[in-house]
Amino acid sequence: MFAAFSLINNIYSWDHAILEWIASHLRCAFLDTVMPIITFLGNAGWFWIVCSVLLLCFRQTRKTGLTVAVALLCGLLICNLGLKPLIHRIRPYDLWNIEITLIKKPTDFSFPSGHTAASFEAAVVLMLRDRKRFGWAALLLAVLIAFSRLYLYVHYPSDVFAAILLGTLIAFFSEWLVTRFSKKAASKADR
Repeated sequence: MFAAFSLINNIYSWDHAILEWIASHLRCAFLDTVMPIITFLGNAGWFWIVCSVLLLCFRQTRKTGLTVAVALLCGLLICNLGLKPLIHRIRPYDLWNIEITLIKKPTDFSFPSGHTAASFEAAVVLMLRDRKRFGWAALLLAVLIAFSRLYLYVHYPSDVFAAILLGTLIAFFSEWLVTRFSKKAASKADR
């Protein structure tokens, strides 16, 4: 019991130190303007949903669009509807009484970062399926969205790192799932 409490305490100390370092070393007028825009792209996963729908519209990218959609749906169920209410972690600005002025305060719980999870779900699928055309740009945007959550002080680094891991795992699972069902559907069509 004491070891678990000590580990949690160390994680909070580490989280706080990183957020304070970002606030004291990286805060500037340029990033104060840009980071709310970048984080907006991750709001409710809307940007990634639009990407999925656009990919679904074209025959050559339809499977990629479907895989992104499956990943986003799995992430919604696991992260936002499952883990957030279960873990019930308060936001860092509430824990340390920090005034948030650059964006509207989120009203849900902190762990894991939904913005980051959705971004990595979509970006990793795009890396797996079409690295040259979409993957690298999507991955760069996912990293920027994840960083924006730290810069804006609405997530702990451990929320973001856990979301990166979860989003990546969900992307690989979704790729496997869609490929498996596509092969089954193709074999049934051949009969």
